[in-house]
Amino acid sequence: MNDKMNRVEKHMGICKELNKVYEQKNHDYGNSFGDTYNKLGIISAITRITDKYNRLVSLSTKSEEERLVKDETIKDTLLDMANYCIMTLIEMDGDVK
Repeated sequence: MNDKMNRVEKHMGICKELNKVYEQKNHDYGNSFGDTYNKLGIISAITRITDKYNRLVSLSTKSEEERLVKDETIKDTLLDMANYCIMTLIEMDGDVK
């Protein structure tokens, strides 16, 4: 039981981190994701999520030495992918400004 509670707490911490990153990027970049979704629909979200998936595969299959971009991490890519999934759900609901 204690192990599961720790996992729930860890999940909450990750969700808070996702929200912080989302807030910062939305501040800096505006609602470009939502704007594009409104113009192009679900395919725009699938494209961005797929880009992150492809990056994840690349990061997972290349060694540190092979990679030229050193500041991209698997963790960052997973967080971005999770945020794109959440943003897609927000746009699908269509009830926020």
